[in-house]
Amino acid sequence: MAVETSGRALIGAAVPRVEDPRLLTGRGRFVDDIHLPGMLHAAFVRSHSAHGCLVSVDADAARAAPGVALVLTAADLQGVVGELQPHGPAALATPGYRALAHGKVRVTGEPIALVVAAARAQAEDACELVEVRVDDLPAVTTIADALDPDAPLLFDELATNVMFRRSDEYGDPSGAFARLEEHLAETGRVLVHPFDDPVVIEGHSSLSREILEEAPKTEVIVTGVGGGGLVSGIAVGAPGVRVVGVEPEGSAALREGLAAGHPVPVQPDSIADALNAPIAGEHCLAVCRERGVESVLVSDDDIRAGFRFLYERAKLAAEPGAAAGVGALLAGKVPDVEGKTVAVVVSGGNVAAKTAAAILSSNEG
Repeated sequence: MAVETSGRALIGAAVPRVEDPRLLTGRGRFVDDIHLPGMLHAAFVRSHSAHGCLVSVDADAARAAPGVALVLTAADLQGVVGELQPHGPAALATPGYRALAHGKVRVTGEPIALVVAAARAQAEDACELVEVRVDDLPAVTTIADALDPDAPLLFDELATNVMFRRSDEYGDPSGAFARLEEHLAETGRVLVHPFDDPVVIEGHSSLSREILEEAPKTEVIVTGVGGGGLVSGIAVGAPGVRVVGVEPEGSAALREGLAAGHPVPVQPDSIADALNAPIAGEHCLAVCRERGVESVLVSDDDIRAGFRFLYERAKLAAEPGAAAGVGALLAGKVPDVEGKTVAVVVSGGNVAAKTAAAILSSNEG
């Protein structure tokens, strides 16, 4: 298909850019090419520190420099220019900030002083004459580090680095499962449940059988848990072997179901989205109760530590859910494993590049 515009087909056609001849022949005009009578040039003195107390700013030498018309610091703007207030959702906690740094610098390159001079070179030279004293404070460079409860605070008056928090729920997964039988009866369709199906559970048992074939002295098998299909299958295929299911603290459907004696709907919230099942399966719970499957909980930070370990030490690009078992062992969350042969199931590699990069860029764990 082609779209005609003034007799020309544009889609799929080579369309020359109208500005190219002017730019390629040196006839382009940019802001730096503008020269007007009496025009002045501005340059900023910026922070070399990522985080620190701004102790003093001495601009006297810069004000006396050749060609300098004006030097401004935060003190000069006091009572003249008010604070800039970020706009956003009602719960946004970011406080107002000044046009030039005052009291503290919070990012490398934050403007501290403004120098205005007759020529750009004069303004830049005068910036070198502004004496700035900053006492460095500890800085963080990743989101994960900033969220640590012990992290240095960007705004001391807030007592947190979290400026905004929002959680949205879409759909009704628990309700959808509840309506499932009605839907199957209406449509005549056959459901192969992703985890709460005896045949699916039996299929998963092949994993633990293979583990015991390869390592017959295995005493403990540790695996991540979502709806319970994998862990119950492992328990079926490894009678007499201790099986430990690892769940995120924010997505503990198996633990809740085992405690209650029946499936309990939960609102899962974890970085390990593969383990975010809204409910543990009834068949799965029955198997886990019969086989004595244990449940341990891990934090998202534990999962991140397991993810980094697998990537950096084992060279495995696993998804966060697959790293839950490793994270539990590294954090000491699985009791009574010292000196024992332990197998950890690492299953799944579906992780977004952005998520993986954020986890790997953190130095925690």
